[in-house]
Amino acid sequence: MEWWTEARFGMFIHWGLYALPARHEWVMSKEQISKKEYEKYAQYFDPDLFDPVEWAALAKKAGMKYVVFTAKHHDGFCMYDSQYTSYKVTNTPAGRDVFRELVDAFRAEGIRIGVYYSLIDWHHPDFTVKDPIHPERNHKSELNKDKNRDKERFQKYIKNQLTELLTNYGKIDVLFADFSYPQRKNGKGKDYWNSRDLYTQIRSLQPQIIINDRLDLMDEGGWDYRTPEQFMPNNWVTYQGAKVPWETCQTFSGSWGYFRDEYTWKSAKQTLVMLIETVSKGGNLILNVGPTARGVIQEKAVERLNATHDWMKYNSRAIYGCTAAPENIETPRNSLLTYNPKTNRLYVHVLDWPFKTIYLPGMAGKVAYAQLLHDASELKLKTTKGAWLDDIKQGDTGLKIEIPVRKPDVEIPVIELFLK
Repeated sequence: MEWWTEARFGMFIHWGLYALPARHEWVMSKEQISKKEYEKYAQYFDPDLFDPVEWAALAKKAGMKYVVFTAKHHDGFCMYDSQYTSYKVTNTPAGRDVFRELVDAFRAEGIRIGVYYSLIDWHHPDFTVKDPIHPERNHKSELNKDKNRDKERFQKYIKNQLTELLTNYGKIDVLFADFSYPQRKNGKGKDYWNSRDLYTQIRSLQPQIIINDRLDLMDEGGWDYRTPEQFMPNNWVTYQGAKVPWETCQTFSGSWGYFRDEYTWKSAKQTLVMLIETVSKGGNLILNVGPTARGVIQEKAVERLNATHDWMKYNSRAIYGCTAAPENIETPRNSLLTYNPKTNRLYVHVLDWPFKTIYLPGMAGKVAYAQLLHDASELKLKTTKGAWLDDIKQGDTGLKIEIPVRKPDVEIPVIELFLK
């Protein structure tokens, strides 16, 4: 887990046939589109503008250290050249293994490779339709066929596909399996996927791989990190009372796949705050892009990634290798704290620039030096409490940082404190 904890920031890519209807990656389920009707999109998938080198350069520029790509989503369509199905990207007008090209491009930029694989498969003939999210859940003719569906044949199919993904594309650093829902009526979990066998196979093929928590093997230890989705936890994520590695997966807008008419886009500052807040709670952020059916990452996403680059260029050491501040350090008002335990430096991310001073309770005598991170300019320190810089009272344990009246020309200024 060491490289992953150091990295803190990754790119998720949701790309598949659902980019053509452009109405959410769950369009097949939401609109209850039959397998046969949905298959038409494979005839028209022709991403003539797809340039994985461009995508990789964008991710690297934004400061992302790993990528997770949707090799197969819930619709069952494979974005790689699987030998176990004809329902794949190489049989579309695209005629190319886009996952292969993406892996090569991102590796060339020094970015770690992750694969997203959906355990759910709405296209496979042996995947039961009596299911709360299956697109054909209300199709009586398909429901009647459930008694003839072969679960073991389906289990072999997903095991075979995971085996080829973890065999044919070199070292895979992360597996994001998605997802189990045994708590729902007619839902599916570890017994349906045969998760224990899958886990053993995954570990045997790639012992170093990092596996998420969606195989439904929580109580059996079949996971490496938790995955709160589209949600910011209040604190460091725990399991059975203990802090655990965690990653929040987030979108720029409301959907994962390309959604032409989606307008709930987060601002550049919201995205940055999300990254900082995640690290301040000991977690990773993986931020999603949903390319169009022509293979283009939307300009709105590019703008926000470029804004992230502008900030990370000067402030990345307040992110990489950082984690939550020690529990005995109180967070100043309108700020977030990150901490690097190796360098013993504390970072104050100032979300709302105050007037003249920032007060750190209980930090008197604990800071050797302070500076603005973006330009390494010194900030003076005074041990005082109250409204006045010169109002030094005996026994006060607070520390005041003198700051410029004018906010630095940085979206979110960061103060670097060298702790004693």
